[in-house]
Amino acid sequence: MKKLLAALLAGVMVFSLAACGKGADDGKTDLTMWCIATESDSNRHSYEASIADFKAAHPEINFTWEAVENQAYKTKIKAAVSANEMPDIFFTWSCAFLGDFVSAGRVYCVDDVYATYKSELPEVMMGNVKYDGKYYGVPMTMNIVGMFSNMDLLKEVGYNEVPATYEELIDCCDKLVAKGIIPFGCSGKETWCVTEYLESIIEKTAGATALNEIFAGRASWNNADVVKAVGIFQEMIDKEYFDPDGIALTNDEVKANFMAGKYAFYMNGTWNCADFAKAGLDFVKVSEFPVIDSSKSQLGELIGGPSDTLAVAAGSKNAELAAKSAFELAKGICHYGYLDGCGLPAWTPDYDTSSVNALTQSVSEICANASQYVLFGDTAMSADSAAIYLDYVSKIYSSKIDGQAFVDGLVKDIK
Repeated sequence: MKKLLAALLAGVMVFSLAACGKGADDGKTDLTMWCIATESDSNRHSYEASIADFKAAHPEINFTWEAVENQAYKTKIKAAVSANEMPDIFFTWSCAFLGDFVSAGRVYCVDDVYATYKSELPEVMMGNVKYDGKYYGVPMTMNIVGMFSNMDLLKEVGYNEVPATYEELIDCCDKLVAKGIIPFGCSGKETWCVTEYLESIIEKTAGATALNEIFAGRASWNNADVVKAVGIFQEMIDKEYFDPDGIALTNDEVKANFMAGKYAFYMNGTWNCADFAKAGLDFVKVSEFPVIDSSKSQLGELIGGPSDTLAVAAGSKNAELAAKSAFELAKGICHYGYLDGCGLPAWTPDYDTSSVNALTQSVSEICANASQYVLFGDTAMSADSAAIYLDYVSKIYSSKIDGQAFVDGLVKDIK
């Protein structure tokens, strides 16, 4: 009897483990995903809608997902990759950010699955997820840094159009300050927001080619034009063009202030078009930052490009299924995101786009005239280099260092 009881108990244990392996719902396959589409994120709806479609089409999959705020997510995903404790599918930025994970052998190659979607997802959009000739990610949307303007506030100082030149922008800002209107809002708590300003100023001073070479490590940070651009940025801060409270604010708080009419300008990703359009902010226009040195830069040189990506963990127990799922989810997120105005599509639209808001259409026109893109610095550089870079950018915004100290520090610390 004791032997029979022991055998029965052993059988129960084996059955329980087998059931756990199948997931919470009997017979279903578990898939998990991490992303940055929090409740306050412009892309939240596109994720929710795409996931709802995916779940409806795949009742055999038990799909769960988690969203973490942008800055915290970068720390979380890097730690997960280091510990090899990743979800099946994860959001990532392309180029060096994803490249570090690929080099560590943590990312699943999606070449075989991509072949099925090649007619819908052009190869030109896959360039930033290609490493050593193989693809390791699924692009969704592309965005640039846009300069959003509150035309109601600009009209108060005599500007019926967005300042077209750098000289006009400075004149406009001087008049805004004199009238007691804060020209710009920028989050100091989230350093990536500061780079949206700084990188635009560097690009329109030194040129896109020079900045791309620096980010790629093929050129030195010891560049006189970079020093000059930092000086321009800090002069704007000294002239009270920026909200002094911004140093302690989150991006959500700064964005809310712009939407409430506190700032004349807000420079950030064009995914914001969705929220501005949804809120009915008819006074908002979007443009690119004006050229500072026309001998080295020109309009059409933009910060941004295809970056938002879904990737699959190489260690996933269901990696091939996860890869197929990532393509389906990415296509859906791109679809809903474009209609919402969260960015331009990496996937070729096969649906009616007439409902796309006017701001996003303006971004499309800006990109149609683009001559060159410089991917966001903290994405274009390796993780270690990006962390050092962001630390120095933070010191610039708080005026702890000047332009020369900025380039000297980066030359010394980035190997």
